[in-house]
Amino acid sequence: MKKAIVLGAMLMGSFIWAQTVGGDKDAHGCIGSAGYTYSQIKKDCVRVFEQKIKLTEVEPKGSYTSMTAVIFSKDMKKAEIFIPDTDGESLILTRVGKGKIWKKDDYVLVPFKKGEYQLKKDNVVIYQ
Repeated sequence: MKKAIVLGAMLMGSFIWAQTVGGDKDAHGCIGSAGYTYSQIKKDCVRVFEQKIKLTEVEPKGSYTSMTAVIFSKDMKKAEIFIPDTDGESLILTRVGKGKIWKKDDYVLVPFKKGEYQLKKDNVVIYQ
């Protein structure tokens, strides 16, 4: 009887440990609990909060302010943003012409100040 209890406890413990350590990997192998999300541009797992270009929410809807990051492709033709509105998927914006404006649907990324950007949705600044 004691052996059955001990074996049962060991089995349950190993099952719980397997679920908590790396158990939240997404389809790309990124571990969300460690702060990683998949970047379509870098083709790798990244931590949004470690990226060079970060934008903060202009008018927070709740009791906290969210942030987003921008990752540009090497040729600067694409910009990837990570915002809560996209259900965990990043959004790829494409540069319009030769200017410094990136768009996709209702989202527009534009330069704001030197080295800073604004993200607009429906022509309203939502992050800067």
